[in-house]
Amino acid sequence: MTSDAGRAAEKVARQSYGKLIAFLAARSRDVPAAEDALSEALAAALRTWPERGIPDNPEAWLLTAARRNLIQAVRHRNVRDNARNMITLAFEEAEERMNDVENAVFPDERLKLLFACTHPTIDKSVHTPLMLQTVLGVDAKTMARAFVVSPDAMSQRLVRAKVKIRDAGIPFAIPEQHMLTERLASVLSAIYAAYGLGWDGLDGEEDSRTGLTGEAIWLGRTLITILPEEPEVMGLLSLMLYCEARRHARLDADGLYVPLEDQDTGLWNEIMMAEADALLRKAGTFDCFGPFQCQAAIQSVHVSRRRTAATDWEALVTLYRALIAMKPTLGAKVSHAAVIGRVEDAASALTLLDGLEQRAIASYQPYWAVRAHLLSELGESDAAAEAYGIAIGLSDNPAICTFLTSRLKAVISRSA
Repeated sequence: MTSDAGRAAEKVARQSYGKLIAFLAARSRDVPAAEDALSEALAAALRTWPERGIPDNPEAWLLTAARRNLIQAVRHRNVRDNARNMITLAFEEAEERMNDVENAVFPDERLKLLFACTHPTIDKSVHTPLMLQTVLGVDAKTMARAFVVSPDAMSQRLVRAKVKIRDAGIPFAIPEQHMLTERLASVLSAIYAAYGLGWDGLDGEEDSRTGLTGEAIWLGRTLITILPEEPEVMGLLSLMLYCEARRHARLDADGLYVPLEDQDTGLWNEIMMAEADALLRKAGTFDCFGPFQCQAAIQSVHVSRRRTAATDWEALVTLYRALIAMKPTLGAKVSHAAVIGRVEDAASALTLLDGLEQRAIASYQPYWAVRAHLLSELGESDAAAEAYGIAIGLSDNPAICTFLTSRLKAVISRSA
């Protein structure tokens, strides 16, 4: 295989996987069959592109090949003639769109697939992983690590959910307005989970335009065109933009991790921050303050350091308390404790951490990193070193591992 053909296939698979699956599944109503058809198309691309050359429109080539694979699979399953004809006609229409290879485009159905993945008849615990795999192409192994389950267990859950979509006839459609709001929470959580995986580096993609963070922001923007007056959608997009604005300040020139409070604010993206500010202000006019708006407000306090040269820690305490009242997640509680450590003292913050459920925090890396820092502040070097060791072991990000290791060495040297 030529390296150019291999790179082209890898690029289109990464950039267009979710878009292709969504288009195929929305018409066949069968996610597993769509995945199999696309997988065969990708394998065919790897065989033929090195010999025949890379197509002018690789995405269109894959869709046409996958469409043929899917129709063939339908015929082999002896689907009723009328159903087969309906599917065939739908894909013939898609193929007609591809006739102009240079300018071929097809509708992006990922938002419809996202609503199918978060349908009420599907177990809520699998909503986010299902969306991450089908809409954004995240593999089961990566999600198993993120959701702290075995890869086999994650794969089984995903297979069952996909079969449920097919067998229950779950529609690939954006719900009617009167049903949309109640479905929204799951969709927003799934999009933010995708952003979080990309932000943590689990997608292995340095370029945010093609990584999970960029895809999550795209989904947020698309959702806001459908719900232009939904404050929590604005809150989610604002939150992601605030975070994304700081991307280039997270690492120094040597590739070492830089904590938020030590970042060079001159490296923050002013355009993104301004857009996030505007979205948060507009959301506030609806007098309906939700958890994503609250998290965006927390980020707005942090980015205000660019203007004021200081962080309003008291404001952060208030916002974290509000967030915990609305959505008492482990992440919110750990972050609240970290802020208390700045506003009050390390002992008070440790008391909050000690009150968390032990089973929940066992594999939660931020908990151990915050705990290690607080113990170090109190001069409890041995306990701090142990906590740093656990935090390092739980981290998948090399830059953060290096940062925590340097903190661990500092603790050990002070106690020597």
